Parts: sequence; structure tokens; C-alpha cells
Amino acid sequence: MTIADQVTGSTIAGTAKPVEVKSVEAKPVEAKPVEAKPLEAAKSAGAKLRAAAPAISLPAIGERELRLDLFRGLALWLIFIDHLPTSLLTWFTIRNYGFSDATEIFIFISGYTAAFVYGRAMLESGVVIATARILRRVWQIYVAHVFLFTIFLAEISYVATRFENPLYTEEMGIMDFLKQPDITIVQALLLRFRPVNMDVLPLYIVLMLALPVILWSMKWKPDLTLALSAALYVVTWEYDLYFSAYPNGFWAFNPLAWQLLFVFGAWCALGGARRMSRILASPVTMWIAIAYIVAAFCVTLTWYVPQLSHLMPKRLEQWMYPIDKTDLDVLRFTHFLALAALTVRFLPRDWPGLKSPWLRPLILCGSHSLEIFCLGVFLAFAGHFILAEVSGGAAMHAVISLSGILIMWGVAWVISWYKSVADKSGAKTKNAVGNADLAGGG
Repeated sequence: MTIADQVTGSTIAGTAKPVEVKSVEAKPVEAKPVEAKPLEAAKSAGAKLRAAAPAISLPAIGERELRLDLFRGLALWLIFIDHLPTSLLTWFTIRNYGFSDATEIFIFISGYTAAFVYGRAMLESGVVIATARILRRVWQIYVAHVFLFTIFLAEISYVATRFENPLYTEEMGIMDFLKQPDITIVQALLLRFRPVNMDVLPLYIVLMLALPVILWSMKWKPDLTLALSAALYVVTWEYDLYFSAYPNGFWAFNPLAWQLLFVFGAWCALGGARRMSRILASPVTMWIAIAYIVAAFCVTLTWYVPQLSHLMPKRLEQWMYPIDKTDLDVLRFTHFLALAALTVRFLPRDWPGLKSPWLRPLILCGSHSLEIFCLGVFLAFAGHFILAEVSGGAAMHAVISLSGILIMWGVAWVISWYKSVADKSGAKTKNAVGNADLAGGG
């Protein structure tokens, strides 16, 4: 029985507990008179219909959902390319063709997989044990962030000193660290100070800290939990709530707004996607999603082709702009929903292409997203430095982008090999470690 089945009340055929059969056989004389139970019958029928619905469903225990790894790996590659200076290759990333980008993919999948892993743990082991496991995962992510922060500072400082170019420290946002390292270190440990390109992990840490409350609430009232998340999102926009950053300003990704996408991912994992299966399968939904994606593409064209800007109605521009990424503008959120709806419709879970060797690099990177994300941030600055000091041409940009992706793939392969072959205790700890891998790619 999967966690989605336990939340929605559906049961997979053939998984009924044998103890129930024994109890009936042991006490035949105490059998109660047969009574009509229309309510229970209706629930059972509804559960069977939900179980057969063609939507995203939770993988069985021990089985990975390859689509999640595929798109999480794709998000990591796109984030790496987007962090490089603008060139021809950056036009292949999705941020240039609509309102959303790879960040929405990463956060949604993080919420989905975290709910799948730790939601099951909460049902099987209780709130206390599940919370302890979540906090352990938060600590791992926090340590990874601090380690990345240290390496990133050392990398930037070395390059700035070696090539006598202080602009690197200003461009990468570490000038305040060089001026007041003692205060800045403390602020960095509090997640209030972050160099450029290091904003995703602090957001993920805060969202994971809230996960025990989210899962406990969804265990009883998943729809109400999603509604409360949406209400917090609205309040954040209405009253301009935010997390302050050091030395001034605010977080690049406001957790009070981005929590909506994280909670929505968790809601989908805990049966929400299954309950939406008829809506997702509707041709009306498909055409609405296509129309919205095409409209978003047309709008983005006006950003890069000035000759088309006059085609945008002024009232529409006044209502639409700015499309804020910090607070997850509703246009970005709905653009991601449209992309997700089409993906679920046209990319089934049993799609043979998921077994293709051509997609294996993406799936491998998505399987170990925490390590690969940290590596991608490091490689992005290294590529930025090479493009600035050696050559900034399109050919060099392509070489750096391809080299970075190959390195990320190679490291992911080594990690996967180590966990499956070199770690002799892997078989004993498979259940404990494998779930954490799915939740955060660790």
C-alpha cells in the first residue's frame, strides 16, 4: 500500500493484509448480521476508480520514478548553463521561451519526492521518527551549503588575487566578506549572506524545515493544507513579506512565496495528482495549457525583438510587469503548471525512452542532485573565469558548457557506482539511504 493509497483510501489489488482473513476464519460464530453499507461501498468503488486513474502516482517501494530524476537532472544542467555568461548556448534553456525556468522544476520535484519519502516514513514510523529523519536530511543539506560556501569563497578569492582583478569579488558578491569576514561568516551560517548563484540551497533548507508540519497537516487534510499554503502566498504578496539578507536587501527566493510550489509538489505526491487525473486528461486542459505556453512565448519574444514590443497592449504590460521571480509571480507559477500538465499527458511513467542510454546521464545527475548542484555552482564560476580571461567566443562557451555537463555526468556516475558496488554495507542500509537519495539526491 503506497502513501497515496493510504491518504486517499485506495488499495492496490492483492495487498490486503492476511490478518483480516484469519480473523474472519477464527470467529465464524461471531459474524455480525449482513448489513448494507452503501457509504463504504461507494468509498471502495471510488478508491478503485482513483487507483486506475492515468496520472502521476507514487512509485512502489524500492522503485524509482525515473521521470522525476530525468527532469531534476535537466533542471541541474539548465541551472549550470544559465549561471554562465550569456552566449549562443544559453538560448537553449527554457527561461528564454516562457515565464518560468529550471528553478520551478527543481523546487516542485523536491516537494514531490520529499513528501513521497518522508510521508511514507511518517505513516509507518510516526511523526517523531519522520521528523528526526527530515532534520537529519536538513543537516546534510546545511553542511553541503556551508562546504560549498567555503569552496566558493576560496575559488573567487584565489582568482581575484592571482589575476589582480578585484571585480570578481564585487561581481560574485563577496566584497562584504573581505571587508568584515568575522561578521559575514556568522551571517553566512545564518543563511543571510550568500554569494551569487548560492540562493537555491538556503531556500531548500527552509522548505525542508517546514516539511514535518506540512506532512502532518496533509496526513489529515491535504486540500486544506494546500489552501493554507495558497493563502500564505497571497498574504506574502499583499503585505510584502520577505526574509531579509545581509548586508541589505532580501532573499533572492522568498521562502514565504516559493513554499506554494513546494507544498503543491507534496500535495501531488500524496494523492492530489491522482484526484486531478480527469482534469489532466481533459482535452480542454490540454488546449488551455498549450494556449498559455504559446502566449507566454509570444510575450518573451518582445523582450528580445524590440520591433515586436509595439504589439503588446499597454494595459496588459501595466498589469503583467514586472514578472517577479523573487516572490514567484503567479504568471511563472501558472506557466510551470501548464508545462507540467502537458508533460504528464504526453510522457507516461512507462515511456520506453526512460530506459534509453541517451537519457541515462540526465537521470544519473537527477539521482544525486545535491552533490551535482554544488558541483554545478563551482563549475559555473570556473567557466565564467575562463570565458573572461581566456576567450569569450561562442566556440569556447560551447566547450565549457559541454565540459561542465560531462564532468557533472562523470561525478554522478562515480557516486552511483560507489553506492551500488564499492559500498559493501549498501545492501544492509539500502532502505535507509535510498530514500534520502530520492528526496534530495544525496
